[in-house]
Amino acid sequence: MNASHFIDRRKNPKGKSLGNRQRFLKRARAQIKEAVNKSLRERSLKEIDKGEKISIPAKSTAEPRFRHDPETGEREVVHPGNKEFGQGDKIKKPPKGAGKGQGKKASTEGDSEDSFQFTLTQDEFLDIFFEDLELPNLVKRSLKEIKATAWKRAGITAAGSPTNMNLIRTMRNAHGRRLALKRPSTREMNALKERLFQLERIAQPGEEEVAEKKSILAKLEEMEARRRWAPFIDPLDVRYNAYEPTPVETTAAVMFCLMDVSGSMGEREKDLAKRFYMLLYLFLKRRYERVEVVFIRHTHHAEEVDEETFFYSRQSGGTVVSTALEKMLEVQKERFPAHEWNIYVAQASDGFTQSGDAKQCVQLLQDAVMPVSQYYAYIEILDERELEVFSSEDSGAELWRAYRTFAPAWPNFAQTRIARPQDIFPVFRELFSKSKREAA
Repeated sequence: MNASHFIDRRKNPKGKSLGNRQRFLKRARAQIKEAVNKSLRERSLKEIDKGEKISIPAKSTAEPRFRHDPETGEREVVHPGNKEFGQGDKIKKPPKGAGKGQGKKASTEGDSEDSFQFTLTQDEFLDIFFEDLELPNLVKRSLKEIKATAWKRAGITAAGSPTNMNLIRTMRNAHGRRLALKRPSTREMNALKERLFQLERIAQPGEEEVAEKKSILAKLEEMEARRRWAPFIDPLDVRYNAYEPTPVETTAAVMFCLMDVSGSMGEREKDLAKRFYMLLYLFLKRRYERVEVVFIRHTHHAEEVDEETFFYSRQSGGTVVSTALEKMLEVQKERFPAHEWNIYVAQASDGFTQSGDAKQCVQLLQDAVMPVSQYYAYIEILDERELEVFSSEDSGAELWRAYRTFAPAWPNFAQTRIARPQDIFPVFRELFSKSKREAA
């Protein structure tokens, strides 16, 4: 039986390493995920839709291979340039850890390992970020889409589709070229032909008529030749309308981030809140060209702070949630008028507030906050044991119960409890629904 030989003569594609990259990401996913989670705690809220340069242990990138056990067996190795040993001499094996690599014992920075650094693309970073949140694929694709664009006129170009031909500019170029090349006009040639017909109707032409007839014929032949090498329309004359994608003009949005920073909100709670804010920011960036973020933290009093202070600075004091709503309204009236900005509010808390303050919060929401807000999302951050205790939607802390009685009157208000990253998405399920998109 004859053997078949297959020869692949295809050129290497630009993305020829894509398959290898995907296999590497799959194999080292645990280490990459750990590095991304660490990066999420350190990066800014507005940098969520960018790529990331991360480092993972180099041992996780090693390919499996067979090799001799250095503890047993015999090896014969030729070392070129040896001036110290002769044949038959025994060379002592170096002790373990005597290498000069960047291993645990060779590091000058304490206990560390060799690291492998590489860059994740925007899509790869967002895929890992979305993994913990357990978003549906449709939502993932929507959040990773580029901003909306429209094709608008952008001048004239020499290349394009026939359907985009600019007839006026084309004819203008052709007319100018014909004038520059002195192309004979149809009117001139018709006048000469009319004179030629008159001469041909003479029964017995004289010498002058014969000479004129020959002159006209020669001139007409010359004019026809000039018209052939200077056509009425040349491909160089053709012009097309140019179009280029431009961002669709949209109105601006402001995102108010409210968070309790009292002692009961630890690092775990703040990390969950940050993921929640990042997801909302991604959603707004997809819908609006300009998005401003305002951070308001509170204990028994509220203040506007920068992002670093908001997530990583601890403040002592009691908990009065209504102060954050009052501060939010103050900032909104000063800098973000409702007729110019789409207002989104995201509030994160552990649900505890001063006795009687929940009623004040509901009153502020009812009278001032909700009438100017496109959407208000409240998340209550609990641990998993508390989440089991408060399994009923009607049970919970005072603030949760107060919001439960208030929420049905406002379709653009959503609340949920979270204990894990994958619990965050339910509050966005309503936001992605058709009715909410139309309202926004």
